[in-house]
Amino acid sequence: QDTVSYTAAISACQQDGEWQHALHLLSVMRDRAVAVNEITCSAAIGACGKGSAWQAALAVLGSMVDMMLTPSTNSFCASISACEKSEQWQVAVMLLLSSQTLALQPDVIGFSAAISACEKGAEWLPALWLLTHMRKVDIASNV
Repeated sequence: QDTVSYTAAISACQQDGEWQHALHLLSVMRDRAVAVNEITCSAAIGACGKGSAWQAALAVLGSMVDMMLTPSTNSFCASISACEKSEQWQVAVMLLLSSQTLALQPDVIGFSAAISACEKGAEWLPALWLLTHMRKVDIASNV
């Protein structure tokens, strides 16, 4: 029950981009030995992304392993979106590719966020490569 309540509060922080509050709640959960799950972490990552705190988003993604949680496609896509919002195209592309090495299949949202990050960085060649790669792995674009 506590996990659900904390996750709901972190999701509310995500809606407003209150990433500091989301990370504080995540920390309180760990301090109080409340179970943290992948959904909780993805919401915290989303809050960091909405607040343009891409490094914090990556820190949460990295901490999932320490918490014995397996990052999901949603966790990676939220992290890629956080990088896109902060114009970190190289990190976004690296995350997209590393998710595939973990046997996760990024969805159209992850690819689109990485392509958008390249666009914001005026990096058309990586954007074209990602579009080609997206089609190669049989993900339909939403263009």
